[in-house]
Amino acid sequence: MNTEKTRYQPGIMQGVPALARHLFFALDSITELPDALRRVSPLADGDATIVGLGDALVRAAGGRIDGLRPFPTLSGSPVDIPSTQHGLWCWLRGDDRGELLHRSRRIEAALAPALRLVQATEAFRYGKGLDLTGYEDGTENPEGDDALAVAFASTGAEPLQGGSFAAVQHWQHDLDHFERLPGNEQDHIIGRRKSNNEELEDAPESAHVKRTAQESFDPEAFVLRRSMPWSDGTQAGLVFLAFGHSFDAFEAQLRRMAGLDDSIVDALFRFSRPVTGGYYWCPPMRDGRIDLRIPGR
Repeated sequence: MNTEKTRYQPGIMQGVPALARHLFFALDSITELPDALRRVSPLADGDATIVGLGDALVRAAGGRIDGLRPFPTLSGSPVDIPSTQHGLWCWLRGDDRGELLHRSRRIEAALAPALRLVQATEAFRYGKGLDLTGYEDGTENPEGDDALAVAFASTGAEPLQGGSFAAVQHWQHDLDHFERLPGNEQDHIIGRRKSNNEELEDAPESAHVKRTAQESFDPEAFVLRRSMPWSDGTQAGLVFLAFGHSFDAFEAQLRRMAGLDDSIVDALFRFSRPVTGGYYWCPPMRDGRIDLRIPGR
């Protein structure tokens, strides 16, 4: 990818922040949408605030983005993987919980009455980048030019180049159940040793690492992950967030995790389950701001 011509939202390429908020909006008024997007544009720098558009919002506004679609409902899966698609998603990054709250309020006010906030999730970095189970998250993430090639569109219509497709899921963990398991059994669920993050050669085929080994797919299914733990005081888990130049790599991994390829379900489902799922298009930048003009109109 020619990075000089790339206008990607720069926050996507940065590591996970200390704190974050995920905001999900439903579309209430298509007539008010253009004004709402103009109002939120100065608040969306693509760095501290990442914005993604859902397929229904784009189509309601008379636009179209090749490759953008709603989050899939996987028929025939022995595990429940819900689709909870929303019209617009924001990922707010920072290190001050109060600042994130006030930024959220400004965004919510700017988008009203066209878009209504229906869910807000606070996320945080745990240790050096761990899941709440204590295992390292994001191992073998692509870096540098490889990450750019994986995460951003470099072909197709010029206004779409530098954009990215984001998959967002809330996974809810049963930590009490997981912590009751012996350490070696936990390791075999994940497929890595918690103590040193080394991959286990004798892990079962159901181990999460084996289910999602990105290089084992044909074609290879690499995504750029930016997942973070979440907790609302009574429940906790992981906000899984993956960026790609299409949704194909993510869907290939999801289908294998669900056992649709070979009837082997990812052992992750023994203690965790997805409770949300949405797909979003993260537009490229233009003149220092996210280009929130609806493509294809």
